[in-house]
Amino acid sequence: MMKKILVTGSSGLIGSEVCTYFHAMGYEIHGLDNNQRAVFFGPNGDTRWNQNRLENDLSNFYHVELDIRNRDSILNLFKNLRPDIIVHTAAQPSHDRAADIPFDDFDTNAVGTLNLLEASRRYTLDSPFIHLSTNKVYGDLPNSIELIEKDKRWDFADKKYFNGIPESFSIDQSKHSLFGASKVAADIMVQEYGRYFGMPTTCLRGGCLTGPNHSGVELHGFLSYLIRCNLENKKYTVFGYKGKQVRDNIHSYDVVRFIEQFINNPRVGEVYNLGGGKQNSCSLIEAFEIIENISGKKMIYEYSEVNRKGDHICYYSDLNKMKEHYPSWSITKSLDNIFNEIYQSWESRKIK
Repeated sequence: MMKKILVTGSSGLIGSEVCTYFHAMGYEIHGLDNNQRAVFFGPNGDTRWNQNRLENDLSNFYHVELDIRNRDSILNLFKNLRPDIIVHTAAQPSHDRAADIPFDDFDTNAVGTLNLLEASRRYTLDSPFIHLSTNKVYGDLPNSIELIEKDKRWDFADKKYFNGIPESFSIDQSKHSLFGASKVAADIMVQEYGRYFGMPTTCLRGGCLTGPNHSGVELHGFLSYLIRCNLENKKYTVFGYKGKQVRDNIHSYDVVRFIEQFINNPRVGEVYNLGGGKQNSCSLIEAFEIIENISGKKMIYEYSEVNRKGDHICYYSDLNKMKEHYPSWSITKSLDNIFNEIYQSWESRKIK
């Protein structure tokens, strides 16, 4: 019998990549999505195009129009479907937007995750449960690390963080943004359901998860939105830190490859910092240069001295734990690959 995988947020960047990848492996895909991104971000955040693509391209894809905040509907779905794997990517993903919609943010990120966990405990106790968390669970505490200012970027001066931020880094006593706080609640709950009930759960604390199927907007989707601005000759706003703030970027394909590794060898209540690591990190200034070289267009931008609340000055993930637990996994998509694929995707969507 064909194994069933339930993917929440299936029309989003990571969700759609999971659907495509596991469909090719012979899974029956049940994609749960209600285009909430369009509600959170307006028409530019709409993901129906991606839902339509999945329905057209994947013969064993079944769309589920459902809100994860609807507890009774989630419980009934699990009771009837009994998925073999749960990949939870649905979220309110913007730490800026969260301050304007705190109830929607917490109900989606924290309570929605609890609904899924309890449904899984009742009906699919042994099914691997993969939760897409975020590096925002660390709040702004990474900003307390001693930094060195280079020509085009900030970097860690403390050699302890030469490879990046490890999973042992504190998530306590820092400013998270309301988004970060709601994701902390979800993150801890996923761990607790794993440890308390013996469920195979994991939290993947993502850096900048990106790729060609991202519907990037100003409040979420760093590289996708930056590249779109370049192609549309639209002004991009740099918020503080001299444009030298650093992010590590990981392609959605490499994210899904790690999810596959966990499914094949699940652990209980684990956490991993899932990013591109030092090798795939770049500052805004460096990102501008990369896309300018690809498109041949100069980046139009303005600078604001006010940084985003709770934002990281420098962040890249220490990948050593991931590689120790799953040595056959590695980064396969370089920073140049990522930029080129996103550029081609926006071109193919005939942006206006």
